[in-house]
Amino acid sequence: MRFAAALLTLFLLFPVLAIAQQPADVSETGKDHFEAEFPSGGHLDVHVRSGEVLVLGSDENNIRIDYSGKNSDQAPDVTVRFHRSGSNGNLRIGGGPRNEFQITIRVPKHTDLCLRMPGGELNVERLVGSKDVELHAGDMTVELGGGSEDYHHVDASVNTGGLDADPYGVSKGGLFRSFKKEGNGKFRLHAHVGAGQLTFR
Repeated sequence: MRFAAALLTLFLLFPVLAIAQQPADVSETGKDHFEAEFPSGGHLDVHVRSGEVLVLGSDENNIRIDYSGKNSDQAPDVTVRFHRSGSNGNLRIGGGPRNEFQITIRVPKHTDLCLRMPGGELNVERLVGSKDVELHAGDMTVELGGGSEDYHHVDASVNTGGLDADPYGVSKGGLFRSFKKEGNGKFRLHAHVGAGQLTFR
């Protein structure tokens, strides 16, 4: 029975393991959306152009990028470059219209995210894992995923603007505002906004 159970477990895990082991390099320009396989539990580095960006956790083992807004017909001007090695990925998004253009990036909900963005509005939702997110100028909202107790280390800061973290009872505004907190969770959370608003919820 134990041998049969082990075989069944291996069979169920094989598709995820196969995805994680196959390297991938994809570069696309002129497409109205983007999709690539990416395993749950991986680490993803994202560099995305300025604009309105939503990073959304999903139940799928892939990355999917969709465009919306009044200028979404200019999506063919967007370039997406993606590299995956094992369970590590690097995603870069550039080009496209400057205004009235939204980018939605869906990733497996169990993903460790490292994201850098020059400016605009950034929202991170339904993502369970470590988060390292920085925005040079604009508004950033980070949903904590499983909750504030999921993190063993939290640090957040703004150079100029507002910092609101209701789950931790923190609300500050002005110059060089920050806070740190240690806990018993398994994830790490780092968030920084140069000029603008940083919100945890």
